[in-house]
Amino acid sequence: MAEHLNVVVIGGGYAGVIAANHLRLNRDVSITLINPRPEFVERIRLHQLVTGSDDAVVAYPDILGEGINLLVDTAEHIDAAARTVTLGSGGTVAYDYLIYAVGSKGAELTVPGAAEFAHPISELEHAEPLRAAVAALASGAPVTVVGAGPTGIETAAELGEQGHTVTLACGGPLGPYMSEPGRKSVAKRMRKLGVTVVDGPDSKVTEVRERSVVLADGRELTSAITIWTAGFDVPDLAARSGLATDAIGRLLTDETLTSVDNPYIVAAGDAAAPSDSPLRMSCQAAIPLGAQAANTVLSRIAGTAPAALNQAFTGQCISLGRKSGIVQLAHLDDRVVPIYLAGRTAASVKEAVCKATVSFLAREARKPGSYFWIKGGKRAQRLAEAKAAAVR
Repeated sequence: MAEHLNVVVIGGGYAGVIAANHLRLNRDVSITLINPRPEFVERIRLHQLVTGSDDAVVAYPDILGEGINLLVDTAEHIDAAARTVTLGSGGTVAYDYLIYAVGSKGAELTVPGAAEFAHPISELEHAEPLRAAVAALASGAPVTVVGAGPTGIETAAELGEQGHTVTLACGGPLGPYMSEPGRKSVAKRMRKLGVTVVDGPDSKVTEVRERSVVLADGRELTSAITIWTAGFDVPDLAARSGLATDAIGRLLTDETLTSVDNPYIVAAGDAAAPSDSPLRMSCQAAIPLGAQAANTVLSRIAGTAPAALNQAFTGQCISLGRKSGIVQLAHLDDRVVPIYLAGRTAASVKEAVCKATVSFLAREARKPGSYFWIKGGKRAQRLAEAKAAAVR
């Protein structure tokens, strides 16, 4: 086995950090983690940053294993043939294996006026100025949150709990992932917080103005601050580098998370599309994917066959302010069931999950190989059934 192989991990989020830490199982591997920020961002807490209940950052020394080289820079291009990454600072980094864990970002603001007048919340750089804007709001000034996925629901609830006048413009159903009983529970909590929920097809925002938003049915809602949470996208690094991607730019891989173009590139997290059938974007998927990507690299270094993707989901946890929440349960393959936890119990579970995601990273930094995840979901069977259905 070759010694001192260089493995580069692009992206210091949940998937990238667990992958870098897990790679330390092989002490002959040199690991470089490329990330544009000097601190780890807890994206699942950015709505708390906006309202001041958490700063949503963790110091990398607390979660990154000894010997890992943190390179604070951006990755601008991957030369798969030369096995190099070009950095935003102008230099290059060579690799023997690359783990592509660039994560996701908010969708481009293409709705008229959104780029000029709406506040996105998907990145730390968005949440910090939004926090200042919310702090400066006059009492009773209306706030509109656009999008009713987990981020939109959590943001609206957090602001409502603080006494702000909030409207949640869903653009479709409230909490589209949830079961109908779970959705009703969230709606009940929103009413208690004084949050106005506008849902259904006519609730889609078609224009954002300086002091209002316009809905598909022509209604205009007054809005001193408009917060945009609708839709997620991925960075275009893979596509810019000439690698095969899916329709939105996720790196196409096989079931071992290896790029379909190049055996020395492995993907993990939100920017991976194994078998062109990506998992739901979430830290629940990102952390196991990161560990599995690292295992694939370690197997290839050892000359053994890497294992196929094998992980399961348990559902989704959503905070509804600091005093309540919902835990929507699901089958192992991520199909929801009409069972949920709500109220203070769910809020405690949600907080425990948020803390656990960081503790998983920290424990893996101290003891590589300690992280384990729930397996199952019958992914291979579902993919085979989908393929068979497509040819019929």
